[in-house]
Amino acid sequence: MENKMKNLHYGSRRSFVKKSTLASAALISAPMFAESMVNTSVGKKLKIALVGCGGRGSGAAVQALRADDNVELVAMADAFRDRIHKSLKAIQEEIGTKNINVKEKNKFAGFNAYKKAIDMADVIILTTPPGFRPYHFQYAISQDKHVFMEKPLATDAVGVRKVLKTAKLAKEKKLNVVVGLQRHYETKYIELKKMVDNGKIGKIRGGQVYWNGAGVWVNKRKANQSELEYQMRNWYYFNWLCGDHILEQHIHNIDVANWFIGDYPISAQGMGGRQVRNGKDHGEIFDHHFVEFTYSNGAVISSQCRHIPGCMSRVDEVFQGSKGAVEIGKGIITNLEGEAIYRYPRRKDPNPYQVEHDRLFASIRNGDVISDTENAAKSTLTAILGRMATYTGEKISFNQALNSKLQLAPEIISWDNTPPVKPDKNGNYLIPTPGKTKFI
Repeated sequence: MENKMKNLHYGSRRSFVKKSTLASAALISAPMFAESMVNTSVGKKLKIALVGCGGRGSGAAVQALRADDNVELVAMADAFRDRIHKSLKAIQEEIGTKNINVKEKNKFAGFNAYKKAIDMADVIILTTPPGFRPYHFQYAISQDKHVFMEKPLATDAVGVRKVLKTAKLAKEKKLNVVVGLQRHYETKYIELKKMVDNGKIGKIRGGQVYWNGAGVWVNKRKANQSELEYQMRNWYYFNWLCGDHILEQHIHNIDVANWFIGDYPISAQGMGGRQVRNGKDHGEIFDHHFVEFTYSNGAVISSQCRHIPGCMSRVDEVFQGSKGAVEIGKGIITNLEGEAIYRYPRRKDPNPYQVEHDRLFASIRNGDVISDTENAAKSTLTAILGRMATYTGEKISFNQALNSKLQLAPEIISWDNTPPVKPDKNGNYLIPTPGKTKFI
């Protein structure tokens, strides 16, 4: 199993789901899962297309194939053909060849490959770098497809506005859209959220959200690579593709703050920079961010994310209310004296990454509609707002961010296109500088 996990190239982004965990998840969520299986025995075979063949895409394809017996992976698309072959091999090693029918002619490579794959399927998995998400989502919905797509949903406000517009169309068409903010599908989060809603800690007045770790992979420049290929292979370090780690990773924790408060912030201010991860291969993004998000009810959430080895690592959310506090990682609720009044029980809950797909396919089979897009788009914008605040050093409102005219991610249609950022003659990229970088 360990070798199979490595084949999926998850790096530090996600661990692949172990079969034993999936088996227990299927048992625990049996009523929903059983209903889905009954429907599939009389329903049509749902064809799946994977757009974006990295580690997360490979994992999502496996989860989709395990969610419903009457499905078939028929098409795969990626900018790079070698990634398609690696992804298909990893999927087959993990799940076997059952329900996999990707013919050679249906492996589509290039920037317009996504359209060919989408046209062939009923359910689309969108897992490319997020800069492409608004364009791919728009096309999938225009073609009446159900969608699972990874977070974040854009890297700039222009993209967020496009996604919000497409979300309305998806609702009108009664299409299911599930977004990979999997904490919304995680039993512990759901139960703790109900307790907070029922007044267990009173009104949330503040909190802290964290994504602090050592960082992720780096793909160094190779001989004879074009600038566009280099940036695509090293996409995490370029804002038009990734949006910085405050968006690509920390969106999870920021989204939980929005979810538990039940609103989106009205403004943000913060600071950040790149002190350790500052080489040429680290593109243009920061290695640390600290942001204060202020909400209309007066609550202030302190947000911190860091990609620096040798420092405190923590991925968590903590909220303080008028009657107590909740620490989600530990599953503990305390009173104002700090005494534990509730502890989430230790048990093997369903894996939320799998539950996302279970519920997507059950909803399709039952004629229901799941619509995750609007919240995911606004949480995407919240993280972008935080990035704007750390890059500029200014206090910026949510509405300012929503109406920003800065477009980082143009529609790239061929390898002949020029990437929107270029290095200087020494191979260095322009780095945002608080106090000098302006809000646009």
